[in-house]
Amino acid sequence: MNKVYLTGAGPGDVELLTIKALKAIQKADVIIYDRLANPEILKEAKKDVALIFVGKEKGNHRVPQDEINEIIYQSALKYKNVVRLKGGDPFVFGRGGEEALYLKERGIKFEIIPGVTSAISVPAYAGIPVTNRGVTPSFRVVTGHRKSSDNIANINWASFCEDETIVFLMGLHNIELIVTKLLEVGKAKDYPCAIISNGTTKNQKVITGTLETIVENSKEAVSPAIIIVGEVVNLRDDLKWFETL
Repeated sequence: MNKVYLTGAGPGDVELLTIKALKAIQKADVIIYDRLANPEILKEAKKDVALIFVGKEKGNHRVPQDEINEIIYQSALKYKNVVRLKGGDPFVFGRGGEEALYLKERGIKFEIIPGVTSAISVPAYAGIPVTNRGVTPSFRVVTGHRKSSDNIANINWASFCEDETIVFLMGLHNIELIVTKLLEVGKAKDYPCAIISNGTTKNQKVITGTLETIVENSKEAVSPAIIIVGEVVNLRDDLKWFETL
């Protein structure tokens, strides 16, 4: 029976691709891939593999999600091994759950291959641990982008704990709103922040600041980027390592 592998490509560094994901890619008959999946990964596929690009970026969703779901389904009817390659992890704001449900409803066999999520790996490459004993006991990952009908302003901002690390994915274009909301719920203006663009790649750029300065500093940032807010950002000066390679 034909099968779909909903596969995480990791955060950008090709060497962070999992062995299981690599094996699926190498035997794939078709790969349906996103913009954030490192294109170098595709070199591991068979020479005769069919490639379908369904990438999205802000303001340019060339293939709507409903169409992507149908492309995956139709590919599963045609090909034995289908890889849906997604940046990061399929289940961390990757719509992997939606795609899996779509296949389930149509009787298509699927397998989830988790990927290294940017929410943890990108801060690590910037020398920022999302948790650190004596600094913060927990972290949360928050979407920085939602449909216009369900804006991030409607998130329960008051629930954010004082000593909690907060990682925002896909939030660069909403950074002013994010900062405003955090200040409204009591975060101090001097609370540490960082923006990491193109994390885990040779183009990685880290911008640090505080809630008071990070909006202005963000003008130097580019997508894809994550925003990390918390005292752990202060550890970067001692723990940064990637820039020294």
